[in-house]
Amino acid sequence: MGPYFNFFLFALLILVLGVALVGINLILGLRRYHSEKLIPYECGLDPSGDARIPFRVRFYLIAVIFLVFDVEIIFLYPWAVIFEELGWFGFVEISVFVIMLLIAYIYAWSEGALKWE
Repeated sequence: MGPYFNFFLFALLILVLGVALVGINLILGLRRYHSEKLIPYECGLDPSGDARIPFRVRFYLIAVIFLVFDVEIIFLYPWAVIFEELGWFGFVEISVFVIMLLIAYIYAWSEGALKWE
């Protein structure tokens, strides 16, 4: 047997288990259809009005800024693991990286991107 036999056996087991559980749910699951369950939104409110209304993009801007800084923090972890091996070169490199992040943060702050109004 090859070195990947256990992996493929486990993957097959997971696949069979997933299909079996979905099948059992389809066979034994209760189906109760109500008029509330058939509307587009299950929150209990009937959708009304036009979906194309103007909205502020402030939330999306803050979400994108969060994602940028979140992804940049992920890059700091591998650097921290091999910090001693990199020496001064690694320190200077990560310092430039963090300074660039600070400049981006200060720019976003000065443009008012972080104000929630």
